[in-house]
Amino acid sequence: PEAVEAMGDTIRAKATVAAAGVPVVPGAAEDLADWDDFPALIKPSAGGGGKGMVVVRSAAELPEALESARRTAVNAFGDGTLLIERYIDSPRHIEIQVMADNHGNVIHLGERECSLQRRHQKIVEEAPSPFVSPELREAMGAAAVEAARAVGYSGAGTVEFIVDGSTGAYHFMEMNTRLQVEHPVTELVTGLDLVELQVRVAAGERLPVEAVRLDGHAVEARVYAEDPARGFLPTGGRVLLLREPDGVRVDSGLAEGGVVGSAFDPMLSKVVAWAPTRDEALRALDRALSENVLLGVTTNVPFLRALVTHPAVVAGELDTGLVERVLPELTGEVEAPWEAAALVFHALPQGSDPWEVTDGWRMGAAAWTSWRLESRGEVRTVRVRGLPEISAEIATDDADDGRVTPGAPDGAGAGGVSARLVRLGGAIAVEVAGRTTRYACVRDGETVWLGAGGRSWSFTRHLLGDPGDRPGAAAAGDGVVRSPMPGTVLVVKAQQGEQVTEGQPLIVVEAMKMEHTITAPRDGVLAELAVKVGQPVDMDAVLAVVHGEDA
Repeated sequence: PEAVEAMGDTIRAKATVAAAGVPVVPGAAEDLADWDDFPALIKPSAGGGGKGMVVVRSAAELPEALESARRTAVNAFGDGTLLIERYIDSPRHIEIQVMADNHGNVIHLGERECSLQRRHQKIVEEAPSPFVSPELREAMGAAAVEAARAVGYSGAGTVEFIVDGSTGAYHFMEMNTRLQVEHPVTELVTGLDLVELQVRVAAGERLPVEAVRLDGHAVEARVYAEDPARGFLPTGGRVLLLREPDGVRVDSGLAEGGVVGSAFDPMLSKVVAWAPTRDEALRALDRALSENVLLGVTTNVPFLRALVTHPAVVAGELDTGLVERVLPELTGEVEAPWEAAALVFHALPQGSDPWEVTDGWRMGAAAWTSWRLESRGEVRTVRVRGLPEISAEIATDDADDGRVTPGAPDGAGAGGVSARLVRLGGAIAVEVAGRTTRYACVRDGETVWLGAGGRSWSFTRHLLGDPGDRPGAAAAGDGVVRSPMPGTVLVVKAQQGEQVTEGQPLIVVEAMKMEHTITAPRDGVLAELAVKVGQPVDMDAVLAVVHGEDA
């Protein structure tokens, strides 16, 4: 308990390991508002996992950054104590796994490269690091062992370092007095079961003191319920279909029917691949992610696939700022399979009344049936005629002003291309214009989810008389302020009736280790304020309305 307490307080931990000769990043724990060495990093002393960390680039940003970091620290850790330290731009984040017994033996099990991060939180980890030489491994391992000895540590722990990628200089950042999320990569390259070792240590056994041999390479990717294209905002929903990959290690607590909410961390599972070489491990991980099927919840799997195949990652040229720099390359949109979705809807049973079935049946050639579908805020009309499971034609209209129209006339548009759908249990094979693609498929009311290559898409059909307005689809110009994610209102920064300006912070919503500040969409008066501090909100819930000055 004493060691856990010592390392749980970052200020005390830095002082302790510095006294033991371990290099630390220059910083301060007092008079934070007077700090003048920028860029700087504010950290909760009682925190970890990147939560509450704020990078400050200038003195002008410092007061607001301190307020935000302190608020997060209190809410997350029950302790608003902060420290500030020099921020090292684009470093590598490398950690050492240590294990200590109750007989004075402390060993290290090599390093993990954890430089691929978003919002100061890890998303891909690997062992060993492509950067660390045997000499640097020995030096950092010795420093980690000294850090553990300095507090009389027992059990499994992780000593984290910031490493200068150009010089190899390393500085103690913090020690996590527990098993890390990413411990599987160490297990796979050492052949050790870290949980078993912890139990043996707790039972009073001695650790083996011989050097640990590293074999092969392991890479782990964290599957999160978040949308990288929307700034990694958390998502949610019900798991409608789940197929996890074979041939790799998957640590997961998911099950079909489970609900993913905003009350907990967004991590859903860990996919871990091992191979004799790093290149082979990265390829194995990409293959596994491509086979991961999770319908009902938007995840970061497509982003992870783009990341582990990015040239800089393949080359091992990593730092903690890489993801942010190349984010546009990692979040490019792929055309949604509109034709496949329309074929699915066209093939679905539509009730027992034959007069209500939108099959386009008539004497002579089949008529077109128009399906008005929405996916990710975009609406398109797709026309189908024929029987999808025998022979059909399909065409996509440019206009989106149609409705689901039973028996639309042939003049609804030009002829389409050939299409066919084959049911394969929980999957379908769709052939359009001679090209066949296999999709995982599941229906949820008026929505169909499709998945392929680790991606997923949801399509909602709009029926006759349905205006097709999605909650949250209103343009910014209408003055409606909506929540971009499910969460809890943390701060309300303006009062109803107050004059506000475009871009002015109005409300802070917190969910899954993240604060999101929502701003006024235009100049005007805050005419409606629909929420209060502590109130839970759904994604796209109306939070406020700003009336323009001419309203």
